[in-house]
Amino acid sequence: MKRLISAAAVVLALSVPAGASAFNGIHKIRHIVVIMQENRSFDSYFGTYPGADGFQKHVCVPDPELDGKCARPFHNPKDRNAGGPHGHLEGLLDINGGKMNGFVREAELGRTHFCKVHFDAPACSFTPKHPDVMGYKNAHDIPNYWSYARHFVLQDHLFQSDLSWSMPQHLYLVSGWSAKCTQRGNPMSCTPAIQSPGSPPGEPQNTTGAEPDYAWTDITWLLHKNNVSWQYAVFKGQEPDCEDNQMLCKAVGQNAKTPGIWNPLPWFDTVKQDRQAENIVPFNTLMGEAKDGTLPNVAWLAPAESVSEHPPGLVSRGQAYVTSVINAIMRSKDWKSTAIFLSWDDWGGFYDHVKPPMVDGQGYGLRVPGLVISPYAKRGYIDHQVLSHDAYLKFIEDDFLHGARIDPKTDGRPDPRPDVRENAKILGNLAADFDFHQRPRKPLILRPYPRKTA
Repeated sequence: MKRLISAAAVVLALSVPAGASAFNGIHKIRHIVVIMQENRSFDSYFGTYPGADGFQKHVCVPDPELDGKCARPFHNPKDRNAGGPHGHLEGLLDINGGKMNGFVREAELGRTHFCKVHFDAPACSFTPKHPDVMGYKNAHDIPNYWSYARHFVLQDHLFQSDLSWSMPQHLYLVSGWSAKCTQRGNPMSCTPAIQSPGSPPGEPQNTTGAEPDYAWTDITWLLHKNNVSWQYAVFKGQEPDCEDNQMLCKAVGQNAKTPGIWNPLPWFDTVKQDRQAENIVPFNTLMGEAKDGTLPNVAWLAPAESVSEHPPGLVSRGQAYVTSVINAIMRSKDWKSTAIFLSWDDWGGFYDHVKPPMVDGQGYGLRVPGLVISPYAKRGYIDHQVLSHDAYLKFIEDDFLHGARIDPKTDGRPDPRPDVRENAKILGNLAADFDFHQRPRKPLILRPYPRKTA
């Protein structure tokens, strides 16, 4: 252990940008932790947050089961939710050309289709007769998330990178692209895949049982080349999402050694070539490093189903998991130099009233909650910039890589991606969420299971 800690310290020293002080501007952030939860729209969690771009309560979304009469946003304090289908087609139909009124119809169609085929599935007896996609939470239901928003930064125009489900979104999270490659090891054989990138074994579209090969370039290629330490921490348990996007499907096991929907890095050629698979670690490894004050420069956290907030998982368990992670980091000596980016990977079929901007053929997807938690985060600030999860890559690159991008023209590893997402003109800059001149903020330690107020 002593040898490993020593190596991490060497990497930390090497990763400071040349000519810049470790305590200068954005470079005061020496640890970036991305916590990615599952399947919630912005309106479903923060649609009534004061000052944010929330929904209008008189909005009318047609409900076919009520002869097209209005379904309106309603307060839903239930800890267990159902949501709706959330593949690419359902996303287009939810958006409905910008009318943002297809959510209830798609949820009803998705549930009916699934339960006709799987009528004895437990989830079919659990799922409410009428879809809960118009339901929203408030400060009483998710008090810790609202506390983080009040004390740090809430982003109210953060969109998922890909208009689709979890698999493409998690590929975007680490590589700025979702693609399918026809020749193993050949990045130039990869083409855009908004809905169906190379599927993991066990997924309906994987008919051969072969593991996918992600041959294009991901961010770890640049991090490794520049001596920037990274880890991808995986919570052991199950992943519930599936290619058919009907929300209610058989779960598959996951851990740090099992690649999957939420753990795609082991299938990237770059990770294999760099022999960096050892950086994909169990959740407890990262938590131990937080306790020891030896966090890597960049870390991503992938939850298991039980703590992911992915329907039908309990919201309270997800909030407790996230709070425990944040508490551990805040108690660490690394807190003084850390930025935590907390978000949800896709909208999960839940209502949102903001039409996503289009940057290319794959995104953006729908709006999701986003929080920035750091000793240098502005206090109670609402960031109205247009953002996507690509902004996380941009911040990592600006902080640790001298502004280098995952760009086939410059990164030494050509691939045919249609654009460099970090350079999109519409994309805001997360640096605006920080005040690097302020005195570092003290930790905000919260109860993982807070007492609910009346």
